Amino acid sequence: LQLVESGGGLVQPGGSLRLSCTASGSSSDYFNMGWFRQAPGKEREGVSSISRSGTLTNYADSVKGRFTISRDSAKNTVYLQMNSLKPEDTAVYYCAGSSLGYNDRLDMADYRYWGQGTQVTVSS
Repeated sequence: LQLVESGGGLVQPGGSLRLSCTASGSSSDYFNMGWFRQAPGKEREGVSSISRSGTLTNYADSVKGRFTISRDSAKNTVYLQMNSLKPEDTAVYYCAGSSLGYNDRLDMADYRYWGQGTQVTVSS
């Protein structure tokens, strides 16, 4: 499974972005998918995850109510809609795939497949 993120960029506080993660080499339907982020000088942290079926989702407390994860099987793509962005959301965002059973841990160790990341900068 190969993953490629897109949609990052520079946005003002309060603005929105939608990140996309397109899979190739295998159907993303076989994998639970997650979004992680890493800010400068900080450890990578879990942001959100979605189950294979798309019926189960999970969010870090810091993004609940602002971010929405979704997936489109026909396009083999997972999305992260980010609204009401804050400067502290600035980070490189990574898409990841897990072949394990779905859980709500947002634990990097559960994810075997990773994209290269896309930069999100929230600044005025």
